[in-house]
Amino acid sequence: TVGTVLPGVTRRSCIELLKDWGYDVIEGKLAIADIMQAAREGKLEEVFGTGTAAVVSPVKELVWKGEHAYIGDGKIGPVTQKLYDTMTGMQWGKIPDTKGWIVPVEKKY
Repeated sequence: TVGTVLPGVTRRSCIELLKDWGYDVIEGKLAIADIMQAAREGKLEEVFGTGTAAVVSPVKELVWKGEHAYIGDGKIGPVTQKLYDTMTGMQWGKIPDTKGWIVPVEKKY
């Protein structure tokens, strides 16, 4: 990973889940001009960011050189929602951790 993308655990976990669900995940450089063009053409369905505190956060608008690109219908998309629900569900023990990512921490006083 180069540039402004951090190779974090949450990012890596989301990529792994997406691949498990049958999505083709391609990592590489992407020009903002191409992203804005895809938005103009109605091809940009979902955008999200990942991070330790945010887990998965939807992006509803991009602004570049004064141009606004609105993503989807302004609501969280189905893939973003599924990622969020799966990640937080595993963290909180609401769904099984099929990946072995959750490690119990013993309280010691």
